[in-house]
Amino acid sequence: MEENRVLSETERNWSMLCHLSAFAGFFFPFGGVIGPLICWLTKRDESSWINENGKASLNFQLSMLLYMILVIPLCFILIGIPLIIFLGVLKVICIIIASVKAPKGELFRYPLVIPFIQ
Repeated sequence: MEENRVLSETERNWSMLCHLSAFAGFFFPFGGVIGPLICWLTKRDESSWINENGKASLNFQLSMLLYMILVIPLCFILIGIPLIIFLGVLKVICIIIASVKAPKGELFRYPLVIPFIQ
């Protein structure tokens, strides 16, 4: 993002909502993916800033979903339990950090992201 560009309040709010909507996954099945997907699809053409934040959030949520699915079989040999806890804590912390940085005009680079959407 260009340093000189001033973000509108709408851009800042929608970029934050792209990240915060991932918390829907704690209340609805696949809400962690559906929330950011809806935000991103709704506003991606209106602002490059919202587009970048939406893609970042969606890629992270898809990556976390894939990691959780891969770790579930490991729960039968007990190593998966701490891995699931780690992924859950990482997810919450990253969503919060990204949600705080987005309205400030800072793009948060999520860790462990597979770039599904470019």
